[in-house]
Amino acid sequence: MPIYEYECKACGHRLEKLQKLSAEPLTDCPACTASALSRLVSAAGFRLAGDGWYETDFKSGGKKNLAGDGGSDKTSSKDGAAA
Repeated sequence: MPIYEYECKACGHRLEKLQKLSAEPLTDCPACTASALSRLVSAAGFRLAGDGWYETDFKSGGKKNLAGDGGSDKTSSKDGAAA
């Protein structure tokens, strides 16, 4: 279940709520009881990085690791062996 962030347009109160994807968005502010809550857009709390995770699923030739641009010895040796 995702955690949604809300902000009240009336009083500025912010809150987080653990809800099912199918749940209706909250509308009533717990601080001022106004029907002025709106769901905020926020970034995901994780990033897929490391060996095996690429920019696209169907990328071919010259695959680039999302974790960096050849910063580790492991990635550099792979690039050198493939060339």
